[in-house]
Amino acid sequence: MSAEISRTVSSDDIDQFASAVGDFNPIHVDEEWAQQTRFKGRIAHGMLTGGLISSVLGTRLPGLGTVYVRQTLEFHAPVRPGTVVNSRVCITRLDPTRNRVYLDTTCICEGTTVLSGEAVLLVKSRARPI
Repeated sequence: MSAEISRTVSSDDIDQFASAVGDFNPIHVDEEWAQQTRFKGRIAHGMLTGGLISSVLGTRLPGLGTVYVRQTLEFHAPVRPGTVVNSRVCITRLDPTRNRVYLDTTCICEGTTVLSGEAVLLVKSRARPI
């Protein structure tokens, strides 16, 4: 089973994320400064992109009531303001004895994988709640 969402990451999203977590690294919030870097402009925080994976997990698959146990993230390419990010999760393994689900996680922008990893979640059992 798999699920995905698409979202355009805006400059406002990046600014609000910076405010929420206190990460005002100029690579994210200062276009003029970021122009001087190898990225030639602002890029989204990696964890903002990772948060889009959380959105899929919490709302689509496995869905409401799931709890993160672990997430690995590997960042492959930057996400720029105005870019559409397609976040996808795919179940790779179930562990019903521990109420765990394992998923491959990816974010793709314009055909390029920008993030990959694995998530492990605690899920509700029909026999017992979380």
